[in-house]
Amino acid sequence: MMNKDFREFEKSKLEELCELAKKCSYIDPELFIKYQVKRGLRDLDGKGVLVGLTEIGEVHSYIIDENEIVPVPGRLIYRGVDIFDLVDGFISEGRFGFEETTYLLLFGDLPSKEQLREFEKLLSSYRELPEKFLKDMILNLPGKNIMNVLARSVLAYYSYDCNPDDSSVQNVLKQCIRLIACMPTIAVYAYQALSHYYDKKSLVIHSPRPDLSTAENILHMLRPDSKYTELEAALLDLSLVLHAEHGGGNNSTFVTHVVTSTGTDTYSVIAAALGSLKGPRHGGANIKVCEMFEDLKQNVKDFKDDDEVENYLMKLLNKEAFDRSGLIYGIGHAVYSISDPRCILLKEQAEKLAREKGLEDEFELYERVERLAPQVIGKVRKMYKGVSANVDFYSGFVYKMLNLPLELYTPIFAISRMAGWAAHRIEEIVNAGKIIRPAYKSVAERRDYVAMKDRK
Repeated sequence: MMNKDFREFEKSKLEELCELAKKCSYIDPELFIKYQVKRGLRDLDGKGVLVGLTEIGEVHSYIIDENEIVPVPGRLIYRGVDIFDLVDGFISEGRFGFEETTYLLLFGDLPSKEQLREFEKLLSSYRELPEKFLKDMILNLPGKNIMNVLARSVLAYYSYDCNPDDSSVQNVLKQCIRLIACMPTIAVYAYQALSHYYDKKSLVIHSPRPDLSTAENILHMLRPDSKYTELEAALLDLSLVLHAEHGGGNNSTFVTHVVTSTGTDTYSVIAAALGSLKGPRHGGANIKVCEMFEDLKQNVKDFKDDDEVENYLMKLLNKEAFDRSGLIYGIGHAVYSISDPRCILLKEQAEKLAREKGLEDEFELYERVERLAPQVIGKVRKMYKGVSANVDFYSGFVYKMLNLPLELYTPIFAISRMAGWAAHRIEEIVNAGKIIRPAYKSVAERRDYVAMKDRK
């Protein structure tokens, strides 16, 4: 254990070194303009810099008319199938859609009834964790952040694989299907361990059931009594479908392409993608939305008064409320401007669950903020494109209505996006591209080496 004198030395020295690190790391923002660097790989008008081609997912938000970018309602397309048609298909037939969506993303076509049945059988066979995995990797090593437990567990799967470095498509496909199947089990068990060891709650472990869908299994394993309604399971399933894929340019999927291009193993690739998704700018936004609404409820007396709500939103933008970040969480997207199709679909079903749960007033509050926020942003900020609610705006509310713990919000995103990551990893391997290595220009001044005796 460090003594008091060392802790004081450590604190002082780290503060000093921190200032040195910040000083030498700063780059004048004007240089990015001078050298035409597209920060975030995006143009000033919000258009992404083209870095690859994919057949898996398409995010569409504008058309070009006489060389002008014209925003249009957002569209999300999986393997050529519009998300609205995909969702309408399985909902109208009273089926769950995540397994069908996963098949579509991996294999390029919608499955027949027999193909889907056999694929679901394969997934079911992989849901159980390897022998002693639960005890050794989860219960004996509980973590406060489930995303870290997921990443650690995925890396541990390398040791349980008899051929982990084989990057043939068949072997990678088997590895990916196993991870798609077992990630819900790992995530829920990691939460149960966290709840037991850190919150002193009873430890409840339910084995996954082969006859249940992915969404049903999550609720079955998570809840002590394993009970859930059809609407609850259907809404969680829809959320999984909507988060499964979002084109090759989202951060974690781009990471999947980048790391796959090095030739490394599947487990290292997925662990890297999980690290990306964990970031609050990517996968953690819906938690911020929920926290923001809780703060709104504490600071706005009349939720049905547009002026009061608008005043609160103005305070958010002026960094005078909530976390003082200047953001209205859940509003705006890097690509979508007029609408996020995922938000539209999730909102429709969220309204049904809100009625079932007696939460109509809270749903109306979300609708009010969704309507007012773009107006308030338009008054305060100069925008190159419009803003609308994104999928995170309602997903957190949905998870709250499902009584899912905050700690599982981002892991559920990961459970879903694993399908997209798998498809993109295979696509990168099949096309045998070069290692992805973009250029960085050094703007450091040249200088001479100084001998130790002459340094100050």
